[in-house]
Amino acid sequence: MKRIVIKLSGQVFGADGRISLKDYAAAIIRAASVCQPVIVAGGGEIARHYIGVARAAGADESTLDELGIEISRLNARLLISALGARAHPHPPTSLQEAGLAVDSGSVVVMGGLYPGQSTNGTAALVAERVGAAEFLNATDVDGVYDRDPNEYEAARRLDEIRLEDLKGMMMRKEAAAGGHDLMDMVALMTIERSRIKTRVISSEIETLEHAIRGGAAGTTILLPESS
Repeated sequence: MKRIVIKLSGQVFGADGRISLKDYAAAIIRAASVCQPVIVAGGGEIARHYIGVARAAGADESTLDELGIEISRLNARLLISALGARAHPHPPTSLQEAGLAVDSGSVVVMGGLYPGQSTNGTAALVAERVGAAEFLNATDVDGVYDRDPNEYEAARRLDEIRLEDLKGMMMRKEAAAGGHDLMDMVALMTIERSRIKTRVISSEIETLEHAIRGGAAGTTILLPESS
């Protein structure tokens, strides 16, 4: 069965009670009939809260990264609890562990791995390691826009974007612990070198299920032609 790696936005694990993890677990279990889902949980607002408090207290960026990783792993444990026996029981903490966990055939849920790297980068590396058919970056927006939709009402969502153009957009942004860019450079370099099919989509349950089953959604990242 094909494997699909899903980076699941940290907003899904928010404390405001609007989104039920049981609903996401049910959707992931339904998806498991057509693929083996491998989920990388983001840290979300909870991670940003801890990082903000620690930064104000004088912590260095690598320590802040480690805090974010720990929160993302706690989020992974929440989803594992909701999935019950369908999930691998523990979040892998290395690429090697991720490969072994996937070989079990269970739904695998994990958080971040390495300081200096977003969970987007982690998800791309996991997709590379497990030979995923696709990487779905399920975010709090419905794709990549030509400009920041939070600042510009006329921002336009792109159905496709060249990887090189997305690299240019990311290079113009400051990298700091707790950031929530659509992608980081590790992710982009990884999907380029291993030619991983990648889409940026909304983390809404209906959109996620539609995309897993091959339906059109979000923004497809176009890889350069192989030489």
